[in-house]
Amino acid sequence: MRTAHSSPLLLVGLVVALLAGLPVASVGLNLLLGGTSETWLHLVHTVLPDYILNSLWLCLGVGCGVGLVGVATAWLTAMHDFPGRRFFEWAMVLPLAMPAYVMAYVYTDFLQFVGPVQTALRESFGWAHGDYWFPDIRTLPGAVLMFVCVLYPYVYLLARTAFIERASGMLEAARTLGMGPWRAFFAVSLPLARPAIVAGIALALMETLADYGTVAYFAVDTFTTGIYRAWFSLGDRVAAAQLAAMLLGFVLFLLMAERTSRGRARYHNTTGRNRPLAGARLGGWPALFAILACSLPLLLGFVLPAVLLLKMALTEGDAQFGERFLILARNSFVLAGATALIGVLIALLLAYGARLSKSALAAGLNRLVGLGYAVPGAVIAVGVLIPVTRLDNWLAGQWTSWFGYNPGLLLTGGIAALIYAYLVRFLAVALHTVESSLAKITPSMDDAARSLGLGQGETLRRVHAPLLRGSLFTAGLLVFVDVMKELPATLVMRPFNFDTLATQAYTLASDERLAEASTAALAIVAVGLLPLIALSRQISASRRGASGSTAT
Repeated sequence: MRTAHSSPLLLVGLVVALLAGLPVASVGLNLLLGGTSETWLHLVHTVLPDYILNSLWLCLGVGCGVGLVGVATAWLTAMHDFPGRRFFEWAMVLPLAMPAYVMAYVYTDFLQFVGPVQTALRESFGWAHGDYWFPDIRTLPGAVLMFVCVLYPYVYLLARTAFIERASGMLEAARTLGMGPWRAFFAVSLPLARPAIVAGIALALMETLADYGTVAYFAVDTFTTGIYRAWFSLGDRVAAAQLAAMLLGFVLFLLMAERTSRGRARYHNTTGRNRPLAGARLGGWPALFAILACSLPLLLGFVLPAVLLLKMALTEGDAQFGERFLILARNSFVLAGATALIGVLIALLLAYGARLSKSALAAGLNRLVGLGYAVPGAVIAVGVLIPVTRLDNWLAGQWTSWFGYNPGLLLTGGIAALIYAYLVRFLAVALHTVESSLAKITPSMDDAARSLGLGQGETLRRVHAPLLRGSLFTAGLLVFVDVMKELPATLVMRPFNFDTLATQAYTLASDERLAEASTAALAIVAVGLLPLIALSRQISASRRGASGSTAT
C-alpha cells in the first residue's frame, strides 16, 4: 500500500536519476562513437602524457599531505588536552572556506619577486636580482601545497570523529595490555579509523582532480586544463569528451581503490565501551609541539591568506568596485540561490520517497543521484553541453518552422543549462543532509499522523517539514556555498557576458591583476565561512556533550 502511494515520488526519483546520469552517459557515448580525431591524436603525442603524470603526482602529493596533516591534527585534538585545544578543535576546519585557486592567487602575490617577502629579504641583506635563490610557488609542488592547505579538513573531520567514537574501548584494553601511546595509536586507533581516513583522502583527491583555477594559474597541465583547451582553443568537442572520460576514469579508480584494498578486512569496534576517553594532558615540550602542529596548517591554510586578502582588498582592491561588483555578486547569488532552492526541494522529495517506499529501487536511485558529487565540474560541463546544445538547435529549428523566426539558444543561451550542471554536481550534498536528518525522525510519527487522517503530502508539510527546517536550511547553505566557489563548470557554461565572482577573480588573476582579484576572492571566502561557523558550533557542542557523558 505504501509503495503504491509513493509511486509518484519513485517516478520523480527515476527522472532525476536519469537527468543526473545524462552528462556521464553523454561523455561515454561520445567516447565510443566519436572516433579518433586529428586533435585527439595530436593530444596523445604531445600533452596527454603530461596530463597523466601531473595528475598522478598531484594525487600522490596531496594524498600523502592531507593524510599526514589531517590525521595528526585529528589525533591531537581528539585524544589529548593542551592549551588552545578547544579553539583548535573547531578552527581547524576554517581552510575549507578558502578555495584552492584563491590560495594560489594570494600566495603568488605574497611570494613573487616584487612581493613583500622577497622585497624584505633584499632590503635586509642588500641583495639584488640574481644574488639569491627563492623557490617558485607556481610549480607542481606549489600546487600540491595549496591543495594540502585547504583540503586537509576533509581528513581531519572524518578521522577526528572516528578517533572519538570508535577508539575508546579498545584503547583502554590496549593500555591494560601494556601498550604505550604510540604503539596503541599504530596498532589500534589508526586501523580502526582507516576507513574514515581513506574516505577523507578520497574526497580531497576528487576535489584536486576537479580543480581548474589552481592548476591553470600555476601552468600545471592536467585533465581539467586539457578539457578547457580542447573545447575553447581547439574547438573539438569529441576530444574534450575523450579527456573528460579519462578524468572520470581517474575518479572512479579512486572510489574503487579503497573498497578493493580492504579485501575481507573489517573495521568494527567490537567493544561496547564507546565513551570518549579523557584527553591525555600534555605539558612542556609535547604541549608546545601540539600547539605548533595545529597552528601551522591553520596559519597557512586560512589566517595568513585571509589577512593578505583583506589587506589587498582594503588598500587596492578591484578598480571596478561599485556597480560592476554588485552585478557580479547578483549573478553569483542568483545562480547559487536558485540552485540551492531547487536542490533542497528535489532532495526532500527524493529522501521522502525513499522513506515511504522502503524499496531497494528508491535507495538505489538516490545513490545514483549522489554519485554526481564525485564527477568533476569540467566533466559535467562537457556532458551537459553536448546534449543540451543539440536540443537547443532542434528547438530553434522547430521554432523557426512554426513561427518564422529564430529565437536563438533557449537553454545554453541563458542560465538554465548552468543551473542544471550545478544540480548534477551538488545535489548529493543536499540529499545526504536531508536523508541523515529524515532518518532521525521516528517512523511512529508517520503512523500517528496517518491514524489522524493525514495523507502523505500533509504529513510531509505539517509534521516532517517543521522538524527538518534547520536541516533544510543547512543543506541549502552548503549547496549555495559550493556553487559560489565552483569555477570549471561556470567558465565553460556561463552565458556570453555573464560573469560571477569566481570567474572575475580568475580572469583578473590570469591577467596578473592579483590585487584587483582580491575583492571578489574575499567575498567568496566570506560566504564560505557561513556553513563553517555552524559546523564549528556543532563540533564544540559534540565535544561538550561527549565530556558531559563521560562525567556522568
